[in-house]
Amino acid sequence: MTPEQFIDKWSRADRTERQAAQEHFIDLCRVIGEATPNEADDPDTYSFEKGVSKTDGSSGFADIWKRGCFGWEYKKDRANLDRAYQQLQLYSVALENPPLLVVSDTKRFRIYTNWTNTVQEKHEFTLEDLTHTETRELLKNVFHNPEKLKPAKTREQVTKEAAKEFSTIAERLRMAGHAPEKVAHFLNRLVFCLFAEDVNLLQDDLFKRLLDTLAKRREQVPERSQKMLAELFANMCGGGEFGLEHIIHFNGGLFDDDEALPLDADSLDILRGLAKQDWSSIDPSIFGTLFERFLDPDKRAQIGAHYTDPEKIMMIVEPVIVRS
Repeated sequence: MTPEQFIDKWSRADRTERQAAQEHFIDLCRVIGEATPNEADDPDTYSFEKGVSKTDGSSGFADIWKRGCFGWEYKKDRANLDRAYQQLQLYSVALENPPLLVVSDTKRFRIYTNWTNTVQEKHEFTLEDLTHTETRELLKNVFHNPEKLKPAKTREQVTKEAAKEFSTIAERLRMAGHAPEKVAHFLNRLVFCLFAEDVNLLQDDLFKRLLDTLAKRREQVPERSQKMLAELFANMCGGGEFGLEHIIHFNGGLFDDDEALPLDADSLDILRGLAKQDWSSIDPSIFGTLFERFLDPDKRAQIGAHYTDPEKIMMIVEPVIVRS
């Protein structure tokens, strides 16, 4: 089957997940010259409908699984692929933690990397992209050489780099005369907002949109940032409405009031750059790292070289995330 034939067939198809999944995958194998599970030599390493026990204790089936390569989950056309990915994550342990997790609704494809201690990367493409050689090569690697997709940076490396970026913001705030204790508390609030957004506790890129709004009037950034962040923190403290968005109540002492410090334009630029990272992949130990280092200016050079023990970290993180 040619890519053009595959695209023509499946761009017109409107089937349920059960009706479409296996035929779609078989056709895709034909396009890229791969054996299907039923053509494979060993059904114990490559199969349709792989039975699994989910991490929540229930049972289910992964649509396709290939040992050491991928778990693959289909959903019906225009379905929520985020939910498909969450479902596949529940299967991951039973699937021997494959390095790649793939989800598709027959017209869209997402490939998530799943290596331990690496920053997750996501590769997305559509039916039409299969006309490109590089897209088909990407899929060939999914089947035979998943290491080609392994992220270059570890979670620890990216966490250290993020901590160093925050140290620059901390320095600018201290030079503006703000007490180290207030700087530490404020920056941990900003870090938590980045985490919360990327795990959908703050929805629809709310924090990124706030930062982008501030950047449009650079000359007024300090006063506007202090005002808008204070309003956000107030809603995170008690729950409420922030513009058109509803903010849930966050428990714990991290948002015990609405105090915010003014950010200058350069600090805002750094924060906007940090917001582009996937903070769900950054080690939560950054909370303890930032809190320690920004309380003690003499330790600034050690940013990223030490991580607070997990018990102290959870004193900061757990009341806000787990008990909210």
